[in-house]
Amino acid sequence: MFALFTEMLDPRNLLTNPVMWVVAAFQLWMFIDALRRQEWIWAACIFFFSMISALLYFFMVYRQAGPASGGGPTRGFELPGAKERRRIKDLEGRIHHLDNARDHLDLADIYFSQGKLAKAEASYRASLQRDPSDLDAVAHLGQCLLRDGRAGEAEPLLSRVVAADAKHDYGHTLMALAETQTALGNDDGASASWRRVLDNNAYARAKVQFAELLSKRGERARARAELEEVVSDDQHAPKFQRDRDKVWVRRARSLLASL
Repeated sequence: MFALFTEMLDPRNLLTNPVMWVVAAFQLWMFIDALRRQEWIWAACIFFFSMISALLYFFMVYRQAGPASGGGPTRGFELPGAKERRRIKDLEGRIHHLDNARDHLDLADIYFSQGKLAKAEASYRASLQRDPSDLDAVAHLGQCLLRDGRAGEAEPLLSRVVAADAKHDYGHTLMALAETQTALGNDDGASASWRRVLDNNAYARAKVQFAELLSKRGERARARAELEEVVSDDQHAPKFQRDRDKVWVRRARSLLASL
């Protein structure tokens, strides 16, 4: 947008290419809409980069959610961010009036999904102050600390939850414990945890990381079998699962090439 405005200041361009006025008006329209929607990254891309950013914003945000000021139809889809902001405001209001543990936990989960780990940790701890027995809050705080590079603090929390319910969060807490044990250099503990996960689930995330551990231990044939299964399963998985697992499938293919 900045470059476009610079070109527009040249009278010769205005006289020879009046379509630039239309292009500039469209880009300005998308820029203002992004500001009103508080889509700061989109706004920066539209302002500093080419018309392509404005077109991408139009198709990926504006057409899906409707005008920022008009509350148009969402057509069943919202990009991450808009819905979460409204939910955050709602939860903050509930916390102000009711201050219950569940609302703090829900707010923490949103912050976690946004990668705002410091805010997530504070909200998880606030939830636990109000209900220390909530396994969801304990497990999610452990995952938050793990993603923040604090595996030593995460391990006792995740172990506590797994001891109470090994299938908590459909095995995701046990997977987080295995990742924590790996980060702490406890390969035996991690191997046992991955095996427990895979006894009940076929998560690509678990298979790939278990295969990495097997490869590290020299069990290349077993590692290759796990990785080939990940790649094979991906070919027949539904689209939502392929989108979710693509990072692990890519990692599986990369590791297979090195075995």
